[in-house]
Amino acid sequence: MTQATQTEATCRLLRAGEPFQGKQGLMYSPGISAESAGSQAIHMQLLSIPPGGRAKAHKHASHETAIYVLSGESGVWYGEQLEHHSMTRAGDFLYIPADVPHLPYNPSKTENCVAIIARTDPNEQESVVLLPHLESIHPMS
Repeated sequence: MTQATQTEATCRLLRAGEPFQGKQGLMYSPGISAESAGSQAIHMQLLSIPPGGRAKAHKHASHETAIYVLSGESGVWYGEQLEHHSMTRAGDFLYIPADVPHLPYNPSKTENCVAIIARTDPNEQESVVLLPHLESIHPMS
């Protein structure tokens, strides 16, 4: 290998990037990704769901997701027809298998839900598949 084609793997220290709105309709602050750190199989970011906020129904094609809730609480409908439900609170971990439809929301009227998300997609938004046909199953209240 020549010096020009050799890339040295190294550790990277980063701070969260500027928040952006994802395809799912929620606000994310990017951390580790292919773009920020050169990761090849993972990304990590902060998610903030405002009081009463909700994502669009979606799934992540071929990518697993792990979530750790830092503050607040969130509900999530999941399954092929969003038939299952779970609540997460600060201190909880949630695992979402690849290709599982889900719809997270914040039931609080006053408190943000903040979580760390890690996914096996280093590019974050590339694997997002919106599922508009599931939106009406659990309408916003």
